[in-house]
Amino acid sequence: MVSFEGLILNSREPVYQQLAAHVRRMIVIGCADDGDPLPSRREIAQTLDINPNTVQKAFRLMEEQGFIVTNGNAGSVIRLTPALRAQLGDALTRGLVRAFVQQARQSGLTLPRVMSLLGELWDAP
Repeated sequence: MVSFEGLILNSREPVYQQLAAHVRRMIVIGCADDGDPLPSRREIAQTLDINPNTVQKAFRLMEEQGFIVTNGNAGSVIRLTPALRAQLGDALTRGLVRAFVQQARQSGLTLPRVMSLLGELWDAP
């Protein structure tokens, strides 16, 4: 079952988007797979001390994005194809790199300097 224990929500982005992003991350890092159940909306709301309607909005978003399905009272489960898994991984990676590039630019780093540092640090412990 996908866990929401320990998820720390921030105030910079909507909570429902953070919940969906958490599930996507769990899929990409291999902690959630096709067929894995999600906790009930009520359980997630209680665990994170948030409004159940916010959780419902996150589930609706994940259903629209196609990586969970809800079967009535049977609950919601992860539903993945290899192509969708690859798409989620690519989107997450691009987002992380985009944020890194933005911070590097704001810090005045040049592409050659960043590439040099990446080369130095890539295999470092």
